[in-house]
Amino acid sequence: MSNLLKNIQTKNLISIGLLVFIPIAIVTEKLDWDALIVFGLSAIAIIPLAIWLSRATEEIAVVLGPSIGGLLNAVFGNATELIIALVALKEGLVDIVKASITGTIISNLLLVMGLSMLLGGLRYKEQTFQPMAARVNGSTMTLAVTAIVLPAMVITTSNVVEPSAITNLSIFVAVVLIVVYGLTLLFSLKTHSYLYDVGVVELEDKVSLEQTTEADKHSKPNLALWVGILLAATIGVAFVSEIFVGAVEQATKGLGLTPLFTGVILLPLIGGAAEYVTAVRVAMKNNMDLSVSVAMGSSLLVALLVAPILVLVGQLIGQPMDLNFNLFEVVAVIIAVVIANLISLDGRSNWLEGMLLLATYAVVGAAFYFHPV
Repeated sequence: MSNLLKNIQTKNLISIGLLVFIPIAIVTEKLDWDALIVFGLSAIAIIPLAIWLSRATEEIAVVLGPSIGGLLNAVFGNATELIIALVALKEGLVDIVKASITGTIISNLLLVMGLSMLLGGLRYKEQTFQPMAARVNGSTMTLAVTAIVLPAMVITTSNVVEPSAITNLSIFVAVVLIVVYGLTLLFSLKTHSYLYDVGVVELEDKVSLEQTTEADKHSKPNLALWVGILLAATIGVAFVSEIFVGAVEQATKGLGLTPLFTGVILLPLIGGAAEYVTAVRVAMKNNMDLSVSVAMGSSLLVALLVAPILVLVGQLIGQPMDLNFNLFEVVAVIIAVVIANLISLDGRSNWLEGMLLLATYAVVGAAFYFHPV
């Protein structure tokens, strides 16, 4: 514990400092302050919790080894987004939940990759990453996009569609996507793990460079401590998410924002803070392999696991959730996937490509803002 405290870095001090917003958000919610204030404070409170949840997952992965650690990273990689979505689904905010799914995919592929390539490219003239892993992720993402497109196309191309038909189609697709996600884990952690070794190397470097002194350079993180932090962060995210979701509708209405814009743009920015920090940080260390893996892997996790889980849970708790996304959302996801795949094909990146991704995200964000729904 003393070693941990001795080696705390500036970024950790900031994330610790932001934890003060948790009690502040709780107090403002109990005192029935304006929904916009509660919304803003609870959103800030979620960010450090998401960072510590991600950090704890990484540290536990170092101790447990590449296979179990990789599985843990895969499961908890988007835990914050999943918790917020589950709380919102329980409250009946189905439209916002759907929008947050597509929004997370779009933000990871355009915003996170864009920031990583821009800031990494400003520091290094040209960066490289394994195109094979990017192509595998891109191919799997194509299946996910197909699953998102089909229910919307069924309704668009049919005169009358029974709601039960869309529900049954969504449940079937959800099961298929979960099976595919399991197979991608088998591929990345077992049969073709060499394609993803970069993530393990970075985690090992992280231990030796950031968390150890010269005296205990080869020691591993305290497993019990980081498991406790993981549990505390998860419970904290769930608790604060209740406050956040309770204020989100009224607050966004007060700001003149639609549920579509809130779900696609605002929620991913809050829930995905940890992924953004990780991806940009490693890109600036010239590790674009891991940065691209974080961005594309998070998108895959949302499309192949988070969305199907929400569909199945929605049926169980009486909040019908299907994969019938707004056609405009579908088009935006297709654009994001196509552009991300094109840019990652050659295994090279520079600041201009990052700028192009960010410009695309800005245009998509503006389109959602002015969308009349």
